[in-house]
Amino acid sequence: MAAVITHQTLMRRADRLFRLVELLRSRRLAKGAWLAEQLQISLRTLYRDIRDLSLSGIPIESEAGVGYRLQYKLDVPPLLFDTAELEALLVGSRMVQAWGDADLALAATAALAKIHNVLPETLRREAQRARLFAPPLQQRPAHLTELRRAIRQQHIVQIAYTREDGTPSERTVWPLGLFFWGKRWTLVAWCMLRGEFRHFRVDRIDDLKPTQERYPDQPGCRLNDFFDALEAREGIEIKHR
Repeated sequence: MAAVITHQTLMRRADRLFRLVELLRSRRLAKGAWLAEQLQISLRTLYRDIRDLSLSGIPIESEAGVGYRLQYKLDVPPLLFDTAELEALLVGSRMVQAWGDADLALAATAALAKIHNVLPETLRREAQRARLFAPPLQQRPAHLTELRRAIRQQHIVQIAYTREDGTPSERTVWPLGLFFWGKRWTLVAWCMLRGEFRHFRVDRIDDLKPTQERYPDQPGCRLNDFFDALEAREGIEIKHR
């Protein structure tokens, strides 16, 4: 029987890969057996994780019989941040790791490792002393990866949705943007059924079917049009469009 790879399985693996990078950062050299023991995985799984992290761009060096370490790239100029800037980068990346989908979590892990590897020693110590954390959500929402891809490619998607009153609904939408509200992700989209902007809580999307059909860049249906309408209705200014 073929193994079923669930969203929860992907997120557990993303968390494990992040932990693996943290362990590599904590030592100048880490033996494979020690890493596998810390992560409670087999050596075979460890080797696969090391390979996948390397393919994603994290500079991991290995030496047979010695262990693994994060490579310090001398050809990259040192990054100079003040303490507040460094903490902002750390907490932002940890938020993405905790609240994003599996792909974003892995990308944030790779970005943190790359930043860490080109920091001067004094700033590296500052990063290790930072006490800013983002506890993960109890349940990470499904479909974020597909929605991000559909937004980037401007692809129409079909969704099966459960409304707040429990009523099931099916919609065909133009996905425009994703918003995180502290506990929930919300999709803002142009609804083809209603002919207007609509909000959909991502955790209430029961099924999502991306299509290969692109939606047009149509005046009145763009994300900036949504912001303009929101500003006019609420009297607030939307920054960082």
